[in-house]
Order: sequence, then C-alpha cells, then structure tokens
Amino acid sequence: MRLQVIQDSKGKATGVYIPIKEWRELKKQYRDLETLEYEEPTKEQLLQELREAVNELKLVEQGKLKARPAQELLDEL
Repeated sequence: MRLQVIQDSKGKATGVYIPIKEWRELKKQYRDLETLEYEEPTKEQLLQELREAVNELKLVEQGKLKARPAQELLDEL
C-alpha cells in the first residue's frame, strides 16, 4: 500500500492520503469503512433540515416543545 503522510508547516503528521484504488480494496475487505465516507448533502436535504429546524423553533415558541440546551445542539453539528 502506498500511503502518503500529510504534514503541517511544522512537519507534524495531520493526515494520510490513500490512493482511491487502494481505498476501494480496503472497503471491500472492511465493510465498516464505508460508514466513514462523507457525502455532501443535496440542496433539498439542507432545505428540508432548515424547514424542520424552523418548525421546531415555532413549537418551542408556542410552548408545545421543550427547548434543548445549546451544547446539545452544537454536539449534533
């Protein structure tokens, strides 16, 4: 496997580059690796999440839903 270590300006290792062909082979061998891949949300997904957030805020304002602590919201991000 031909890994490349990514370093910051001070020479500290900050990441690893794995060629895509080798990454695909690793994913075949270790199925759980697929869960690590990040897929960019679509515009529709983002809009839907915003709609849901606005609806939740309205329910909180109306007293129909209890507000959550700010830290809990930040932890979701």
